[in-house]
Amino acid sequence: MQSPHLGLDDPGSSDLEVVFLGLGSNLGDGMDRFHGAVKGLAPDFSVRRASSVYETAPEGGPPQPNYLNMVVEGRTRLEPDDLLRRIHHVERAAGRVRSVRDGPRTLDVDILFFGRRIIQTPSLTIPHPRWALRGFVLEPLLEIAAGWVDPRTGRTVARIAREVDRSGGILERMPPPSFPGVGP
Repeated sequence: MQSPHLGLDDPGSSDLEVVFLGLGSNLGDGMDRFHGAVKGLAPDFSVRRASSVYETAPEGGPPQPNYLNMVVEGRTRLEPDDLLRRIHHVERAAGRVRSVRDGPRTLDVDILFFGRRIIQTPSLTIPHPRWALRGFVLEPLLEIAAGWVDPRTGRTVARIAREVDRSGGILERMPPPSFPGVGP
């Protein structure tokens, strides 16, 4: 019988950390990029829940196509820096080139939350510093983790969503992609 989740032999193990990732793409086939990202992070990252996919207008940067964005909740045994290195590898494998700030991307993966940890290093800030200001992150996060508590503020995602304007930028909501082992 196939394991109910991608990767990680024992998804219920107590040494696994809950992690939320924001995924975005506006070059190429975004849905294919999201599948590639999840596959590329396995077996060290196991997706448990996935939001709908949101088409959004780009914020800042040069003129560019609309984005597809989503959030996944998963589990990992990796430490934050190790997960970040894996993410950068997956982004490069998807053709990501970091040349223009806020420019178009084949794939962008951000660590939004890593358990209840608060991390501030030159290479990594967790929780992501702008997660609550971005409708393309807040809406999908609200969909799958409304009760999640931001360790910096002590407020739930739902409470923060009620306090900010999240109307801008979202053009369309599409069903979640189908990832192996993730379902209703």
